Amino acid sequence: MTLSLTDLEPEPGDDVQVSSSKKPSGGGRPKRRTFTADYKLRILEEYDRLLADGEPGASGALLRREKLLTSHITEWRKARKNGALEALTPKVRKPSKSAAEVENEKLRAQNERLTKKLATTEAALEIMGKAHALLEMLSESADSDTKPRK
Repeated sequence: MTLSLTDLEPEPGDDVQVSSSKKPSGGGRPKRRTFTADYKLRILEEYDRLLADGEPGASGALLRREKLLTSHITEWRKARKNGALEALTPKVRKPSKSAAEVENEKLRAQNERLTKKLATTEAALEIMGKAHALLEMLSESADSDTKPRK
């Protein structure tokens, strides 16, 4: 027999709340956090101080309180070692293209593709025209050769 959460009835006084919704109520896509150089340095100093104090669990409590990962600390330490504040400032991303720029690029690519297709079609039509003229000439010469002589 398997037991699931729906089979369990909470006892009166239990601090259990079962939610049927599977999606978090945050709504939308989560946004990436950015941290200032001052914040990074302050957290690094506090983290190092807590490690030096030797109190068990204090550094983990700091990370949980600030909602950080140990990888943040490792990355920030390397950055501090390599270049202090310049390395700790958030990287500036190039601005994304506006909708008009994206549309322009799409239309330019489509225009280029259609121009190439038109050139191919025109070349094919020119060849067809020449072939037609050649066949017409051959047909006329064949007709004149096959006419009976009187």
